[in-house]
Parts: sequence; structure tokens; C-alpha cells
Amino acid sequence: MIFDTHAHYDDEQFDEDRRELLHSMAENGVGRIVNVSASYASCARVVDMVQEYPFMYAAVGIHPDEVGDLNEETFARMKELFLRDKVVAVGEIGLDYYWDNESHAIQKKWFIRQLELARELALPVLIHSREAAADTMDIMKEYGGGLKGVIHCYSYSREMAKEYVKMGFYIGVGGVVTFKNARKLKETVEEIPLEAIVLETDCPYLAPVPFRGKRNHSAYIRYVAEEIAGLKGLTYEKVVAQTEMNAEKLYGIVR
Repeated sequence: MIFDTHAHYDDEQFDEDRRELLHSMAENGVGRIVNVSASYASCARVVDMVQEYPFMYAAVGIHPDEVGDLNEETFARMKELFLRDKVVAVGEIGLDYYWDNESHAIQKKWFIRQLELARELALPVLIHSREAAADTMDIMKEYGGGLKGVIHCYSYSREMAKEYVKMGFYIGVGGVVTFKNARKLKETVEEIPLEAIVLETDCPYLAPVPFRGKRNHSAYIRYVAEEIAGLKGLTYEKVVAQTEMNAEKLYGIVR
């Protein structure tokens, strides 16, 4: 079944129908979901939520747009959440120079601190990088050695993707790959091995065609798998099976 490696079900866009929607996932071919925090406030929410759903796991981390909420005290409190059941990754962490909500220095500081936390906990990382290709790569080379994880919502060149794959990281592919103007991502998918790809929604954001612009959710991830299958000349079933195995290996989750 499909493994959605990156979703945000604590988002308020799901407040009206969250439980009903999540309980419909199995009938839509979705077997497991990793619920990812972004803000400091969301960390506890996602960990609490996954206790209710047997097929759901949590990632705890602070998005670069939100690292202004971090200090030594809040960082220590966030770290305590990793003692809870079903927390399988540190994320979403990284750099975002598109919105520039926080200074580059502050973003880098907490990106590195969270990478070091992942190393301490022996957990994979979920890396957000937007308009920050060079700095992200530099930090990953210096501080990410020996870690595993996903370059989430990948948006850079195929050459850089290959470099990340050589470093042992997966490339996260979501709804953007179905967009007509997503040439770079389509080329990346064509050229990297299927064994290096994981499926993700980033829901409620980035819904695939034919739902572009609407609220995204995990049942729509089938359109991502279909697009990858077409780009690589593979069957849909092969894409789903291999990416599920990839996600299991990444997160250390067995069937």
C-alpha cells in the first residue's frame, strides 16, 4: 500500500473532517502516514495525534520559518517528545530563503542543532530547502554525514539530487511532479533510481493535478505514483511497492 512519508494533519484545514478522512485511507490504498510538525506548537499536537491512529507516525522538528520560537528551553521541551511512542524522525527542518521569515544565521543555527539532535537520537531527518540550495548542501556535507533522511519536496537540479542520493538520502516527490511546468523535477525522477524516491503529499498543500489548488490529502498521492510510473516506464504497482519499501527502510518501520 501507499506510504505517505510527509503530511501535516494537525493543520486547521482538516479540523472539520480529520477523523473521517483519516479513517478512509485504507480503502483508498494508503497504508501508512508520517505526520510532520513544523512549528513549536505543532510538535506536541502531531505526537498526540498519532497515538489515535495505528497507521500513523510522527516527525518532530521546527521548520526554518518558525525557528524564532526556539531557545534552549523550548528546544529541551521539544527534545522530550522523542521519548513518546511512534516518533520516527526529526523534521521538518532546514533552510527557507524564499520567505526569509527568520535571518539566515538563525535558520542555520537551528538547522545544525536539529541535525545534531538527529545524530544523537539515531533518527532520520526530513529536510526542507527552498531557494537555499548551496547553503543546504554545505551544511549537509559538514553536519549530515552518516545521517539518513529525505530531501523533502525536492525542487533543485537532477545533478544535485544525484549528489544527495550518493550521500544516502532519499528524494521526496509529491504533487508538484504532476504539474506541467515541473520540468526539473520530472527530469530528476527520470534519472535517479526508484530505490531513492519516497512518496509524499505535504498535505494540505501542493495537491496534484487534477486537484491542483485544492486541499491536498493522502488519498491523492496515487496521482503522484502514476506520474512517476509514466516518467520511468514502470507499472503503478511497482512504484507503490518500491517506494513503500524505501519508506520502511528510511523510518525503520516493519510491516
